[in-house]
Amino acid sequence: MKIFYFTATGNSLDIAKRFGGELYSIPKILKGDIFNFEDDKIGIIFPCYDAAAPNIVREFIKKVTLKSPYIFTIMTYGNFTLGGINWFVKFAETNNIHIHYADKLLMIDNYLPVFDIEKQKLKQKNINENFNRILNNIKENKHYINSSSFLASIVTSAAHSMLTLPNPNSAKKFSVENSCNGCSTCSRVCPRINITFNKNIDKSKPIFGENCEFCLACINLCPKKAIKLKNEKNPNARFMNENVTLKEIINSND
Repeated sequence: MKIFYFTATGNSLDIAKRFGGELYSIPKILKGDIFNFEDDKIGIIFPCYDAAAPNIVREFIKKVTLKSPYIFTIMTYGNFTLGGINWFVKFAETNNIHIHYADKLLMIDNYLPVFDIEKQKLKQKNINENFNRILNNIKENKHYINSSSFLASIVTSAAHSMLTLPNPNSAKKFSVENSCNGCSTCSRVCPRINITFNKNIDKSKPIFGENCEFCLACINLCPKKAIKLKNEKNPNARFMNENVTLKEIINSND
């Protein structure tokens, strides 16, 4: 079984690891030159962004060829997916990838502009129970699509159409405090190679480019909490999934 995943702060990697198959990082796949994959089962695991899939996952779907009698997808999310599951299934179909099982898994939301991470951690998410249900379904090759309401699908379609406009989530919204020690962790966890440093300056601060996925890995995983975002709900709260290590996330993107 091959599992393709995209992770920023570890949620989707945590779930990918639990399946016990061969793990493939989506950012790494896109940086390579092999795009044809085949197995008895193939999984695609990623977080919900704007009630749909992250741009980097869309690029992956458009580029790869996946051959398998059973393809499943799990969308991790913190509060809502609206019509995200249906949207992704249809999107994959238009790119010749037929999804047999699609479900969502409630986890900690790390979207700093909207949610206070500390309050998110206090909410009962029933992650293990819900994952075990999904795992059993997939072991049994169950065919299932977690469908949404018509209204949710309409809202998702509207949100998706807005993504074709210039991205308002620009990296210009980031700021770096003097506590930054130039360790380059932010650069190494960035899936877009969007953060660089001035090699001629000792302990220079990160320089953000214009190809930002807005996954917030750089902010959440900064060991000094030196990177800030405008209008954060709690500037002191950060998140990394407790079941993964920083090294694993770096290896997923570096």
